[in-house]
Amino acid sequence: MVRRIDVTGADGVRLAAWEFADPPKGSGEPEPAPGVLLLHGLMGRASHWASTARWLSDRHRAVALDQRGHGRSDKPPEGPFTREAYVADAEAAVEQLNLAPVTLIGHSMGALTAWQLAAKRPDLVQALIICDMRASALGAASQREWDDWFRAWPVPFATLADVRRWFGEDDPWVERPTPSRGEFFAEVMAERADGWRPVFSRRQMLKARETWVHDAHWEELAQVQCPTLVVRGLDGELGRAESQEMVRVLPRGEYAEVVDAGHLVHYDQPEGWRSAIEPFLDGVRTP
Repeated sequence: MVRRIDVTGADGVRLAAWEFADPPKGSGEPEPAPGVLLLHGLMGRASHWASTARWLSDRHRAVALDQRGHGRSDKPPEGPFTREAYVADAEAAVEQLNLAPVTLIGHSMGALTAWQLAAKRPDLVQALIICDMRASALGAASQREWDDWFRAWPVPFATLADVRRWFGEDDPWVERPTPSRGEFFAEVMAERADGWRPVFSRRQMLKARETWVHDAHWEELAQVQCPTLVVRGLDGELGRAESQEMVRVLPRGEYAEVVDAGHLVHYDQPEGWRSAIEPFLDGVRTP
């Protein structure tokens, strides 16, 4: 079962959150389950966490958030799409949904949001999982590459099969056929009168990305006091040396990796992803 809950984010932006849970079995009031907030990456949406959230919901209250500019949440024409806004939105979700003390699980940009929130509000966060997000600055060249990549998208796509084929096989950024990547992008397309288009604005995605690619985030990482697991796909964007330096910088850092996985770790290898993070979650003790 999944239900939508609206959250009011920073500047009054309406955010869509999705809670994954089965109805309680038996009689009586169940004990409150520990809260988990799942934060997708740039261009993602809450539904990308569905398989993770479903197994989490056996022992946790698992909520995935459509961040501003994404999914079913508001896409204010002029933003803001700053780091401060994304962190404030996640903070509002934790507080309004009574998830604290929360475990934050973030992928890519969502992982950065998660560790910035953990640094800002240690009183709200009891544990953190960082999935394939670098702490180093990516630089201006990276932003130009993304701009060029967005311009190369052959939108509108005639069919969802075309979406899956382009992102999974034909995209110049794809080194080898990756069906899971095609499925990932099919999830963020909607049918319009002229074909299938992304549910987000590529201009807004660039604006959101611009607020963090030019800066390094080591200082905030070092301020995270809660137990933290850094997870990388062996073929992802976060290299082993940098990930292990992140673990060293974190006061309570741990490391895990998932074989045969790229950047979309939880999509590429869902069972490997679960095996990597479940022992860490089992070790987190709710006060």
